[in-house]
Amino acid sequence: MSTLLQLENISKVYQSDQVQTTALKDVSLKINEGEFVSLMGASGSGKSTLLHLLGLLDFSTLGTYTFNGRVINEMTRKEVVALRKLHVGFVFQNFNLINDLDVFENVELPLVYLKMDRKSRKKKVNAILDRLGIIHKIKSFPQQLSGGQQQRVAIARALIAEPKIILADEPTGNLDSEQGNEVMEMLSEQNEEGTTVVMATHNYNDAAYSKRIIRMLDGEILSENRSVNVA
Repeated sequence: MSTLLQLENISKVYQSDQVQTTALKDVSLKINEGEFVSLMGASGSGKSTLLHLLGLLDFSTLGTYTFNGRVINEMTRKEVVALRKLHVGFVFQNFNLINDLDVFENVELPLVYLKMDRKSRKKKVNAILDRLGIIHKIKSFPQQLSGGQQQRVAIARALIAEPKIILADEPTGNLDSEQGNEVMEMLSEQNEEGTTVVMATHNYNDAAYSKRIIRMLDGEILSENRSVNVA
């Protein structure tokens, strides 16, 4: 397996007025292509901060981050944004769908950013909505969907540009157990097809779908274990 993401001695410090908060402390981590990794820990452990750094939504205070062979610290903000749009898909607990856009338009959005032509966008969106079983909701708006349906739309949006990695932050947090299991099955299937998945979760049932579990506390990595998939 080749290395997709590598963090070396990463720290993240937030400064506000006279208060300094250290969210990550000297974190080193390697994630290979095709892995499914879970980040586990209580609220405030640093797992969401780490996920945001991995997804190029934020930047470290200290240390070196290499993404797909490119050193993020040496890139301009514009180059980082372009890299994120091309290679990273996100799935959030609160879905983060745009209420004024229908299902088709929400899923289509990453392709618009990539300047894909309209005909190609339509073909890809229809195909992925059909695959995820929500093609019949293509003209519905987010508020007209169940929580499970909204998360399916969010996953479709994350997958539409065929990213190298999907980053999921508590993806089943607002779903019941049945809907949550469906979402985890979709993420697992995508991983089996070769997409790298990194998920922040406190749910042990969700973590069982992954192949490696990284436990965090107070911004540090406590342990790493191989996961036994019991789902």
